[in-house]
Amino acid sequence: MLVHLLQVPGLSRRDSPDQDKAREDFKARHAAGDQFLLPITTVIETGNHICQVKDGQQRRKAAQLFHDVLDKVITRQSPWLLDEVQWDNDFLHSLLNGAATGQPWVEHACQQSLGGGDLSILVERDQYCTRTGLRDVRVWTLDHTLDAFAS
Repeated sequence: MLVHLLQVPGLSRRDSPDQDKAREDFKARHAAGDQFLLPITTVIETGNHICQVKDGQQRRKAAQLFHDVLDKVITRQSPWLLDEVQWDNDFLHSLLNGAATGQPWVEHACQQSLGGGDLSILVERDQYCTRTGLRDVRVWTLDHTLDAFAS
């Protein structure tokens, strides 16, 4: 979703249905009072996507916009909240066990259903729920496979 909100060239085309949906959903959810956690995987993948933009000027523009968003997260001037990721044995154990999907990582990899990044987002969500006691924490995505496991 973040690549669409940032309009990262090559991944999000101006006025594409996905970009429009991301903007509309974001506005509606923000207006409804939803809080947005920024998973570490999203930061890493978005940064990687920006670095792969071929046009240097577009890459710089996207990088600066991403920088500005992250800076606002740090200074709490953004609707995105920073989560303290617990990158430890428990995280890796949960990742290898497939988080709450009911299938271990190896099966996801063999079936090409969920990649490591998507599974990491689910692990982070599960750990956040455990730490906070919240139950209704959803993954906001346009990816149908991730969405199926995130509900």
